[in-house]
Amino acid sequence: MSIPDTWKKSSFSGGGQGDACVEVADLNAHIAIRDSKAPARATLTFPPVAFTPFIEALKTADHPL
Repeated sequence: MSIPDTWKKSSFSGGGQGDACVEVADLNAHIAIRDSKAPARATLTFPPVAFTPFIEALKTADHPL
């Protein structure tokens, strides 16, 4: 799998400093997600068909993230 060179920061940065957010990159065959505070750490990847259900599940969670 290739390493993305263009990351997009979430518009829902959270916190007063905008320091509680994720970044997303489109790798064509996969969508990659990483923690913007620790970009060198692990990156989650999803096939495009699984990404939208993953995000929708996060939005409808009964607990704050």
